[in-house]
Amino acid sequence: MNMKKQELIHLHGLLAQVQTHYEEQTGETIDHEEYKTLGVQPTSIHKSKTDHKAAVFALATDITTQMNADATERVSAAAD
Repeated sequence: MNMKKQELIHLHGLLAQVQTHYEEQTGETIDHEEYKTLGVQPTSIHKSKTDHKAAVFALATDITTQMNADATERVSAAAD
């Protein structure tokens, strides 16, 4: 499936909202080194479709990486 630029911008905005909600609920800050270096925000409508696609993938990766790390930390390594 090939998304249109407008759809990618919308998805980008939704992922930014997921990030904000997650950070508010957990008190954790998601590390966004790759995402930040891209310099593309959901409001950067002048950026290309390719730029938004890269930003969406970077942001989704950062969010899921943090969620996986938090879930792993909460699981006890000790046996009962």
